[in-house]
Amino acid sequence: MSEMEKITIENIVASTSLAEHLDLSKIALALEGSEYEPEQFPGLIYRLKEPKTAVLIFRSGKVNCTGAKNLENVKKTIDIIIEKLKKASIEVYDNPDIIVHNIVAVYDLESDLNLTDIAMSLGLENVEYEPEQFPGLVYRVEEPKVVLLLFGSGKVVCTGAKEESEIEQAVIKVKKELQKVGLI
Repeated sequence: MSEMEKITIENIVASTSLAEHLDLSKIALALEGSEYEPEQFPGLIYRLKEPKTAVLIFRSGKVNCTGAKNLENVKKTIDIIIEKLKKASIEVYDNPDIIVHNIVAVYDLESDLNLTDIAMSLGLENVEYEPEQFPGLVYRVEEPKVVLLLFGSGKVVCTGAKEESEIEQAVIKVKKELQKVGLI
C-alpha cells in the first residue's frame, strides 16, 4: 500500500471566479436554502448535500468552496452552482479556473511518538512544541511548504498543501527523518 493510500483527505479549500459581479439578493432567491445576511457577512452561504460541501459566493463574483474531500468534488460543486445559477438566468462563466488554496489531510504513523524527543531531533528552527499550550508538535516543512501537526498517538495532520502529492512527499520526509534517528 502506497503512502497516498494511507492518507485521508479531510478538507479542500478552493476558489474560483464566476463573473465580474453577482447580484447576491437574486442568487439568494434562486438557491433554495442559501443564507444571505449582508449586515452580518458580505457573502452568501450555500451548502450542498451531495457532495457535502459549502460555498461562499461574493458580489465580486468570487466563490470559495470548502468541505470537499477530493478534487473531483470541488469541480462537481462548482459545476452544480454554475448549473443552478444559469437555470435562474444568472450569467456566469463556463469552466472557470479553480485554484486550490489548502488541502488538510490525516495520516497515521502507527506508532506512539515521544514529541519531546522529536522536537529535539527535528531542529528547533522548524518546530514548535509547547505541550501546555497545544498537545501536538508543529513541524514546518520547507519543501514541500506544508505544516505537519504530530501527536503522541502517531496521528499526523498535514495542512497547507496545494496538491495531493505534496502531502505524500511531506509524510515520506517526516517518516524518513524519524526513522533515521530511531524515533519510529
